[in-house]
Order: sequence, then C-alpha cells, then structure tokens
Amino acid sequence: MAKPMTKTQLVAALAEEMGSDKKTASAALDAIIGVITKEVSGGGAVTLPGVGKFYLRERPERMVRNPATGEQIKKDADKVVKVTVAKALKDAANG
Repeated sequence: MAKPMTKTQLVAALAEEMGSDKKTASAALDAIIGVITKEVSGGGAVTLPGVGKFYLRERPERMVRNPATGEQIKKDADKVVKVTVAKALKDAANG
C-alpha cells in the first residue's frame, strides 16, 4: 500500500491542476475543509460530487466491553462523522 498523500503534496497537486500558485491552492483547500467542518458539526451533510458524502450520525447509548478486564460498561450516546464513498470513486479505484 502506498503512503498517504500529505497536505503539502495535496496542495502542490491542487495548484498544478488549478494552474495557480500553492498559496491560492492552500487557501482553497482550507476553505473547503472549513465549510465541510462547519456544516457537518451543525448536523448537516455535504456531498462532494464524485468523492462522497460527509454527514453526522448519532449513536445511541449502549453497553460495551472493556477488552482488558472483560467488564461490561455503559457508553453514553455520542455522535460520529461518517463518509459514504461515491460510486464513481469506487468504480475508478476498481479499474
């Protein structure tokens, strides 16, 4: 498995695709991340066409097991961010 792309590498690739400088590409990436974070943390969802959908899911209170002791403990309800990958990206990855 290849190493994941770093933010610096992503900004450089984005700048090349956009035909602009790295500063502009970095600002664009930061703006996209900010919009997604604000919308999802507020309970909304964001769909990036061809990539996937980011959304917030609430998990109910449940019983979990401590793996070290085997003890059952109650875990409070919480929220998790989920990502559903778009079919176009799945198809591209599978050739």
